[in-house]
Amino acid sequence: MTLRRIVGAGKGGVSGEMLKLQMLLRDWTWPVAALVISALMIAIAHGFQTFGGLAPCPLCLRQREVYWALIAMTITGLAIWRWQPKRRFLVALNVLIGLVFGVGAVVAAYHAGVEWKMFPPPAGCAAAAAVDPFAIKDLNQNFHVADCTAAPFYILGLSMAGWNGVVSLILSALSFVAAAATVRR
Repeated sequence: MTLRRIVGAGKGGVSGEMLKLQMLLRDWTWPVAALVISALMIAIAHGFQTFGGLAPCPLCLRQREVYWALIAMTITGLAIWRWQPKRRFLVALNVLIGLVFGVGAVVAAYHAGVEWKMFPPPAGCAAAAAVDPFAIKDLNQNFHVADCTAAPFYILGLSMAGWNGVVSLILSALSFVAAAATVRR
């Protein structure tokens, strides 16, 4: 399937699902969708942490930072676009969103690689990492750094980090398709 077909260069014989995809990927709708999806990904992660009792490791928190950065960038970009509604700015915003999702995919792939013992974990990421007792002396509870090398569970052979990488990769690709669709508008 070609990019031209995905973004719907021709109107003849386009299915209802394809029209919905066209509408999602054009103009301001994709940045808003990316913003909502990013907020949902953070909410899901916090849900696993709060209700599932899964403490995040430093790499898990790094993956969340990508979504927070994307949210801040997209809100700022949409505000600027509202003030100066130029199509080339919206194309650039969609490309930047795609790049940020791409960074998220790389961070998630690295985390999955650490879980599969393909890469060494960064310093301070393992549960046995040294902790400065003076830095935590005033805390009333025990301090525990979650182990980056141990996934709490797998779904269809992938950990949460692996699935985050898959989702980020798909969202990155959709962002670039949205940029192309906005150019062709």
